[in-house]
Amino acid sequence: RVDYLSAWFILIISFTFLTGAIYGIQYMKRYSDQKANLALHSISYILAFTMLIDICIVQNSFIFLINWEIMALASFILIIFEHTKKETLRAGINFLIQSHVCILFLTIGFMWAKIKSGTFDFNGITQYTSAAPALVGVGLFTFFFFGFAIKAGFVPFHTWLPLAHPAAPAHISGVMSGVIIKIGIYGILRMILLIETNFVTIGYLILTTSVITGVYGVMLAIIQHNLKKLLAYHSIQNIGIKGIGIGLGCLGIGYNNQLLLLLGFSGALLHVLNHSLFKSLLFYSAGNVYQHA
Repeated sequence: RVDYLSAWFILIISFTFLTGAIYGIQYMKRYSDQKANLALHSISYILAFTMLIDICIVQNSFIFLINWEIMALASFILIIFEHTKKETLRAGINFLIQSHVCILFLTIGFMWAKIKSGTFDFNGITQYTSAAPALVGVGLFTFFFFGFAIKAGFVPFHTWLPLAHPAAPAHISGVMSGVIIKIGIYGILRMILLIETNFVTIGYLILTTSVITGVYGVMLAIIQHNLKKLLAYHSIQNIGIKGIGIGLGCLGIGYNNQLLLLLGFSGALLHVLNHSLFKSLLFYSAGNVYQHA
């Protein structure tokens, strides 16, 4: 089922993957002698795109986890294109391990909801949490938040980003920062729509984590000398900014403040679009510098 939230993220994913493909075709000409490697890279690129779209559409937790796992494996293959370099392989393995820690948290959350509701359907999460005490909803959301926060790059779950972004080819860095980390934001927003609980507690949890993420990310970005690592830390800061919007939106729900709800969530969603555009462009530019230098 495609609702307005799904449609917004599908738009952003599709546009960023299109620009990444156009840029990547030119960027990868430098590696034209590696035919088998390029074929695997192209298949993984299409697979990652397909899985991201599917994640935005599915309404079943079991299928969601399968799609999430395939996306993680496809992203891993994309990152380790230059696998002959030791630091690239190290960054790829780090990404793969942390992706599976993320999947572990999501699996626990979905299993909890399945056991209590008796269904894999997303509607079961709403039915279960609406009848359960508010504290149960907060606990369930915390598992999902930790899982999606690893993918999004919230502090302290951010450590894979500064390693993976410099290691990957420039168009993959642009796609990762432009949309792959955004799927973590999509997951958090989707759970906010599904879980019925005390949104004041959730709002303050997200807001506190996001403020720390934003400040810490920009502090580390300032001191970087590697251009792609600087952009990676800057992505962490921007994830914090989106999280601030989501946190304020949750407080708007909790306090029944329609203006705060509207401004918080719309600000977060607008910045998801803005960041996907300018950060992917910055990584493509960094790729030009890398190849010429």
